[in-house]
Amino acid sequence: MSVSCAQTELRLVVLGRTGRGRRSTVCSILGLQDSHQGQVDDQTEECSKRRGEAAGRQVLVVSSPDWFSTDCHPEERRRHISSLITLSCPGPHAFLLCVSVNQPADGETKALDVLEKLFGTSAVSRNTILLFTNMEELEEDERLEDYLVTWRKDLQVLLERCGGRYHTLETRSGDSEALEGMLEKVEEAVKESGEEHFSSPLYQEVEEQVRKKQVEIVRERRKNVRDPSFLGDSEVTDEEMEEAREEAERSIRDLNVDLDHIFPSSSISPSSPPASFLRGFWETLVAWLKWLPTLVRREALLGALVGLFVGGPFGGMVGATVGSVATEVGRRKTQKTK
Repeated sequence: MSVSCAQTELRLVVLGRTGRGRRSTVCSILGLQDSHQGQVDDQTEECSKRRGEAAGRQVLVVSSPDWFSTDCHPEERRRHISSLITLSCPGPHAFLLCVSVNQPADGETKALDVLEKLFGTSAVSRNTILLFTNMEELEEDERLEDYLVTWRKDLQVLLERCGGRYHTLETRSGDSEALEGMLEKVEEAVKESGEEHFSSPLYQEVEEQVRKKQVEIVRERRKNVRDPSFLGDSEVTDEEMEEAREEAERSIRDLNVDLDHIFPSSSISPSSPPASFLRGFWETLVAWLKWLPTLVRREALLGALVGLFVGGPFGGMVGATVGSVATEVGRRKTQKTK
């Protein structure tokens, strides 16, 4: 690289489901307050961009809503992805995907699929880092690596797709050691890629649009200056371009991004339960299993029943994961009673 990313602003795109996990990640990176009345509002369901200093580095964090959920309306999804691209131009140094260790990985799997189809496989294989959340669900002495290999094959598959890159951040802000480690992994991934930051034809196209719009805005501002000595046709300065950046980004957030081949309407059949239902079903099922330790011995049968209930390829994946979780719940319940 011609310039070390450690000496420039690190652009980070934080992806994840709506909730505390993604919000706490942004708070941890920027050192913001994390509370119901805090400075980071995760319920606005809009892309946001914030700048700050983290572990001695200047960072720009783009936080994106849960657009990979099947509950998301197609037009809202298009708008969210357009904003994500525009706000992180000319390209992020890393995509940070928040993944809960106690939830099925259906949404996160879809998120990786979309990144690959929009930006190319390197967006995932070289420039995506998994940030595992809800780590308190693991046993005190249980290693995350052992948990993934033994009980959560679905999360292990995600990790392998991302080149084995992962990190965990404390839910409270101000954990400088964990934050330093994460940013070092970002810089290492950028160095291994051989590029100054991630880029793709789509990012290059959007960045060109942004810069053209910046010049237009600067020219228009100059016309409104009533100083006759002002040279409106002189070369646009870097300072003027930077001042016009935010307005330019707002003006072109609605990109014509082709998502029909990624989210075909036919992929959601009337017989397939919506994502919100499946997540609620998952949480209810896990809670129910905790009260029925004698039944979870039949975890394979339980997983098969869940797969049959949900239906389709997704049902098979959920069923397999439920079977694993059932086994894990039973194992831990037995250990605690000894």
